[in-house]
Amino acid sequence: MTDTGSTEGAVDTCSESEGDGIDSTADAVTGLPAMDASEQLAAELDVLGMDISRHLLDEHRSLLADIGATPAADLAGLRHGSTVLVAGVKVATQTPPIRSGKRVIFATLDDPTGLSDLAFFEDSHGRCAHTVFHSSLLLVRGTLTRRPPRAFSITGTAAWNLAELIDLYREGGPAAVADRLTRADSTPRRAVPHRTLTQPNGFALHPWADLQPPGTPASAGLPALDALDGRSFHHASPGSAG
Repeated sequence: MTDTGSTEGAVDTCSESEGDGIDSTADAVTGLPAMDASEQLAAELDVLGMDISRHLLDEHRSLLADIGATPAADLAGLRHGSTVLVAGVKVATQTPPIRSGKRVIFATLDDPTGLSDLAFFEDSHGRCAHTVFHSSLLLVRGTLTRRPPRAFSITGTAAWNLAELIDLYREGGPAAVADRLTRADSTPRRAVPHRTLTQPNGFALHPWADLQPPGTPASAGLPALDALDGRSFHHASPGSAG
């Protein structure tokens, strides 16, 4: 004969034990303080290589608004030939070979609203190339170029390390940043002449042009078991050499 009373008691006891276990787990204290928003973002970039909880530039929206930077999402509504300031995390750079043998630097910036595509031609390289290749956060001034039906890009004419401008903004506010942007325009540098490599088909090749798509082929990472071996972060630019 089955003792139903004993069974019910056992079930009730089990339920209470499970409930106690869940509550105690939820209330468990790790002994570590909770991360603030900045620490959480830093941990995401360190572990995952990308921002998850928020965009890297979210906390700098006031700076971008004060200097008149245009969000990527608003570029489509501007007219051809408009002069704009755009800012973002550099996610790609390329210098593909072109028939003329000249060097064109293509870059893509990521801001909280979307992507901005940029092109820097040789007449801007003296002012921009070093900053574009050696800065992870960029502020760029350029001219909007529209192409039918809905394509557009920005021809860059000046570039600044946005991380430096953020520090200036914290110390001196919008006036300090405005002064820095003005001084950058007053000291243009000449582009250094370069040689070209003539190909068998007659095309001229710039010696610093990319000879293959930037970055490491996906197949190269298949044998690697160590997740950190050859790792490429989301916000790193794996493209052209500076």
